[in-house]
Amino acid sequence: MNVSGEYVAFIALAAVVVGGGLMMLAMKKVVHMVLAAVFTFISIAGLYILLSAEFLAAVQILIYSGAITIMMLFGIMLTKQNDEEEKRRKKQGKWFALAGIAIFAAVVYMGIYDLDFGSEGAALHEDNTKQIGMELYSKYPIPFELASVLLLAALVGAVILAKREEGEEAE
Repeated sequence: MNVSGEYVAFIALAAVVVGGGLMMLAMKKVVHMVLAAVFTFISIAGLYILLSAEFLAAVQILIYSGAITIMMLFGIMLTKQNDEEEKRRKKQGKWFALAGIAIFAAVVYMGIYDLDFGSEGAALHEDNTKQIGMELYSKYPIPFELASVLLLAALVGAVILAKREEGEEAE
């Protein structure tokens, strides 16, 4: 087997993605979970770069690593967090989770085992940002505008929730 730099980069980024996801599940403090999520998001952006999808990598870093992480941190700061350790989960619950993960992995494996994308390859490295823009604004303008209205409503709702009256206390 010929080991290339791209293969090594893929293995390293995939290990960080899986490790960050596992760390997110294993951490006890929410801030540590958010940091693990940041590692996962940035590694996924690296995987997009390996796939020659630079626009998606930039969006991944800007939206997920930036905006979503900051939103999660604000959510942590605006809510009351108990710093006490959670009680140990029962072993039975862990076995159910492990069984669910195994079933999910089996379904994903069966789904991609005989996957055929066809013989004709897509043209890469040809203005993928321009192609995304043309598709988005010519074929899908209504869903694009609906997404912007939804994001605006979420922003207004977040401001209303964050703004408190002087005598009002958070629960």
